Amino acid sequence: MTDTAGAGALPAEGMPAPRVLDEIRALRAGDRPTHGGRLFAYVYDPGVAGLDELAQAAYAESAHVNGLDPTAFPSLLAMENALVAAAARLLGGGPGTDAPDVVGSVTGGGTESLLLAVKAARDARPDLAEPRMVVPASAHAAFAKAAHYLRVALDRVPVDPVTLRPDVAAVAAAIRPETVLVVASAPSYAHGVVDPVAEIAAVAAKAGVRCHVDACFGGWALPWLRRLGAPVPPFDFAVPGVTSISVDLHKYAYAPKGVSVLLHRDAALRSPQYFAYADWPGYTMVNPVIASTRSGGPIAAAYATLRHLGEDGYLRLAASTRDAVAGLADAVRAVDGLRLMAEPESTVVCFTAEDPTLDLFLLVDELTARGWHTQPQLRYADLPASVHLTVTAAVAPRVAEFGPALADAVAAARAAGPVALPPDLLALAGGLTPEALTPELVAGLAEGLGLGGGAGAPDRMAVVNTLLDAAPAPVRERLLAEFVGLLQRPAW
Repeated sequence: MTDTAGAGALPAEGMPAPRVLDEIRALRAGDRPTHGGRLFAYVYDPGVAGLDELAQAAYAESAHVNGLDPTAFPSLLAMENALVAAAARLLGGGPGTDAPDVVGSVTGGGTESLLLAVKAARDARPDLAEPRMVVPASAHAAFAKAAHYLRVALDRVPVDPVTLRPDVAAVAAAIRPETVLVVASAPSYAHGVVDPVAEIAAVAAKAGVRCHVDACFGGWALPWLRRLGAPVPPFDFAVPGVTSISVDLHKYAYAPKGVSVLLHRDAALRSPQYFAYADWPGYTMVNPVIASTRSGGPIAAAYATLRHLGEDGYLRLAASTRDAVAGLADAVRAVDGLRLMAEPESTVVCFTAEDPTLDLFLLVDELTARGWHTQPQLRYADLPASVHLTVTAAVAPRVAEFGPALADAVAAARAAGPVALPPDLLALAGGLTPEALTPELVAGLAEGLGLGGGAGAPDRMAVVNTLLDAAPAPVRERLLAEFVGLLQRPAW
């Protein structure tokens, strides 16, 4: 970090634009690579030449347009309506379908879409003092966030440790008179498997409850894979009983962050999503989404991306992604001691270790050291720790390099041996409660793990992940919140 940046973002005298940009580029040098097919989480790279420049130009054209008032900026309204229509057509809605009256809203991301889906379901039942929703244990964590923010009780249904899907009978049994929403994933983020959406939607409809399909992750990939011949199960508005669907355009539509679309089967279902307020002396506030002021930049960039790639472009990208998934899965199968958590059926490769001498968290560090950035997933219930790979089209040219790198990283992880935390620390992690995590105890743990103190996160995270893996989920949550809090400190 430069001296000027270290002194704060607001210098006494303004700086020349080129120097400011140089500072930002220097800061970015420490980030994970967003392009090149070596980062298997967080970003979605199509590897299409010129697309970044187009999206950036479109973003700049509308960066200062405010989505607060569509009557003041009709350009943004037109682009939002076009994006909603494109998503609806792709997902089984619109004229000539069984869901001709689909409506929707453009949000700032998948979490916002899920929050709004829960809000709409909750507010449609003002008669309930304690609303509830039913979700598979594999449903995205954003549903837990929505439950927390909106005071909706969360009823989790376990997933089968082999199929990684919830049992439909268990979903039906979990529905109560207070249930306002039932959730299915297409696919689940962690493992990339599609829930039995048709069966889940049927039991929800029988109970008179809304059914939301979280297709944030796969909603813009599964339809193209289906067109390419993949056996994608029914999951969209062609399924009776599906009342809403979320799909992120900043994932497999390859638009810049952050643009998602929340669709409802009809306007009556969407109506409780809105917030309107007139009981004050200012302007009457009407918001379809959580934010009031919204930059038009991301929406314009998404619009430009869709227009530029077109259906033929998305089919080509889906084919490349499909081939990359197959190649990565073969690389995993070729390594003794590793096994796929599920046969890939979308854009995810997820694997675990069956060899006790092979520490997955060390393997993740060894892959990182070789330039491959994967996502470790901790143990949950009967499910083992695993490694998640989100696969994009940009990965395809790199597949041949991954197999040898994986084999080499596995050998290095085996040679290093499993992480061995002190027995007293393991016992402490396993027996702690969130209430017992005092600031002093957290600070001591953080110092021992190399966190905090302005140093940022350590290059190798195996020890941290091993400690978290040994802790119960509530303790993990508190530890992670405290650790991140130590990293986020003002740069005085």
